Amino acid sequence: MNKPTRFSFQFVILFLFVSLPFFAQQKFIPDTVKAKKFDIGKMWTFEHAPVDYFYEAYGFKPTQEWLDLARLSTLRFGGGCSSGFISEDGLLLTNHHCVDFIAQRIQKEGENIPRDGFYAATLADERRVPNLSVTQLSLIVDVTDEVVAAINRGKTDKEKVELKNAKIQELQDKYSKETGLICNVTSLYHGGKYSLYGVKRYNDVRAVIFMERIVGLYGGDPDNYTYPRYNSDFAVLRVYDDNGKPFKTNNFFKVNIYGPKLDDPLFVLGYPGVTNRLKTIAQLEYNRDITYRNNTFQSNGMVKIYEEMMNLYPERADIYRGLMFGPANTAKRQNGFIVNLFDPYLMARKKAFENDIKKIVMNDLVKKQKYGHIWDAIAKTRKELAVHAGERAAFARLNNSIYYQRAFDLVEFAFASKIPEDQRPPEMRGDRLTQAMTNLPADIDLPLEKKKLAMVNDFIILNLGKDNSIAKKYLGGLSGEKLADKLIGESKLNDKDFVLSLIKGNPEEILKSNDPFIKYYAETRDARLKYQAEAQEIMNTETVLEDQLGLLIYDIFGTSIAPDATGTFRISDGLIAGYEYNGTIAPPMTTFYGLYDRYYSHQKQWPWDLPARWLNYGGLDLSAQNNFVGTFDTVGGSSGSPIINKNGEYVGILHDGNMEGLSNDFIYTTEKNRSIALSSQAIYQIVKHIVKADRIAREMETSKIAE
Repeated sequence: MNKPTRFSFQFVILFLFVSLPFFAQQKFIPDTVKAKKFDIGKMWTFEHAPVDYFYEAYGFKPTQEWLDLARLSTLRFGGGCSSGFISEDGLLLTNHHCVDFIAQRIQKEGENIPRDGFYAATLADERRVPNLSVTQLSLIVDVTDEVVAAINRGKTDKEKVELKNAKIQELQDKYSKETGLICNVTSLYHGGKYSLYGVKRYNDVRAVIFMERIVGLYGGDPDNYTYPRYNSDFAVLRVYDDNGKPFKTNNFFKVNIYGPKLDDPLFVLGYPGVTNRLKTIAQLEYNRDITYRNNTFQSNGMVKIYEEMMNLYPERADIYRGLMFGPANTAKRQNGFIVNLFDPYLMARKKAFENDIKKIVMNDLVKKQKYGHIWDAIAKTRKELAVHAGERAAFARLNNSIYYQRAFDLVEFAFASKIPEDQRPPEMRGDRLTQAMTNLPADIDLPLEKKKLAMVNDFIILNLGKDNSIAKKYLGGLSGEKLADKLIGESKLNDKDFVLSLIKGNPEEILKSNDPFIKYYAETRDARLKYQAEAQEIMNTETVLEDQLGLLIYDIFGTSIAPDATGTFRISDGLIAGYEYNGTIAPPMTTFYGLYDRYYSHQKQWPWDLPARWLNYGGLDLSAQNNFVGTFDTVGGSSGSPIINKNGEYVGILHDGNMEGLSNDFIYTTEKNRSIALSSQAIYQIVKHIVKADRIAREMETSKIAE
């Protein structure tokens, strides 16, 4: 059986030397590097859609009607993906990887949806997915003046932040009450603009087609963030109205069942998560050296653990593969962040952008007096944050170990019990903690938890240092599984009934416990709260500085540059384009021929094996478009985004980006950075010839439920 690629920190170092030849190995003089026009990206807001730029670049100027249809036909899916209506009867498309983890919610006894997929043969068979909703952006209001006025009334940094937050809450409450929508204010350009977005929520979402996991995530972790690609990363669902009928809407994309054309301008619509392109160099370096270092240590560690567990317990391999998907995805992404933040050419471009702004400020007396201090001040806040960053990380709730998780919750419960209930954190009120613990499985995977505990102990040492007094006291100079064995032998926190007895007993007894994990959190709690308070004070100062920087950037550039991604609705433009890679050229599109070549070339082994129905593909056109790549600006959260042409037709669904695009967190480039999508032609072919879902194929053709 093929194993997924292991991503350890050694991988990061190797990646530095072999994976980024285009930028890192270029010869250049740093002082001569210039920032490029779209370094900050092309995630345009709809309130400031760059229609003149679109016309200049593509000869196409969207009308307001086109923009409104695009906005109202696109949905936020669940908590972190995008989707779009493709029929007047509420049919929608999103990614398979956005529903893979919720398949068990609709699974009935005797079914195995991750293995076999799901198709509702009739409308009556469509299954409501519990705890799933989609939202539609229905209102956009510019509230910049109100928020900035509130900030300016503050006399201290803390006051400014508090007044800003209070005004934002006031605006959200006001518009929610007036419109009946769910309203939230978002900072754009790091405080240069503030927009209020009101969304309508639809709570009845039903499964229509879920693909088999092996094809929805085809190639598994080894192929993740790579191209050429062949995964069928889509799912079909339907929104229903309050009366239990398919939701009728005039806002939907007509599906072009032939897919995109190579030279057509295309537009990605969705909810990209977060980028850091307007952050200062000092902030980016802090992320690289501290935040991402800690994140990759744990995600790389979890990937290594699941690989080891698959080798030790092959009968449970499917379970561990499912658990590994999230950490492996995070590991690849954040390893890429670190590597690119060490790239001298990319960082030179970032410094050039920052220096361009500084020159404008220093050559303008008014701007110099108002903004000239910002960069040094932010560098100072980052140095201050770094002082106790290790303690904040080590003393936090360490979620990758049930021992540390449960100990943290028990200690917090014991302290919360000393104060009135209405002053406690929400999770500590009433019997919420008891209920949370009651719902946990009685048995734990002890071999897995031992490995996870060993990794978390090493994470503490990474952040505190082996000579730290707390590390010495609780970890005793040991590490790895030897230390894990010792601590497990001294703890009963793996026993659910024991944990419940502590919660139901005298809270003071928790703090008197000799359990090593409880003692660890009881002793470090005061320091944790102190360092967290210090960090909050520092961040209050930095927030005010960022607001000032945002006002400056907006004053200089206006809406000619796009703001950072903020998890709000955006439109990104681009073209289908291959790129140089691995000494050759990646094609702009792949076909189903390539899918079967991958299957046979890898000896039909996981993660490149195929379900039986894919080996009897009937009328499937093997020359049809499969995946394609384009110069679109996308990040996490863009998953499931509709891709439309200038006619407003649905031609593809965004599902990933390539390894060369992992610098997207802080800079947008077009040399090799590509977004990866599945063609609408591929979706139609699969629905019709593999799933044999004729009623859905007809609905894709006609944009309405087939008679």
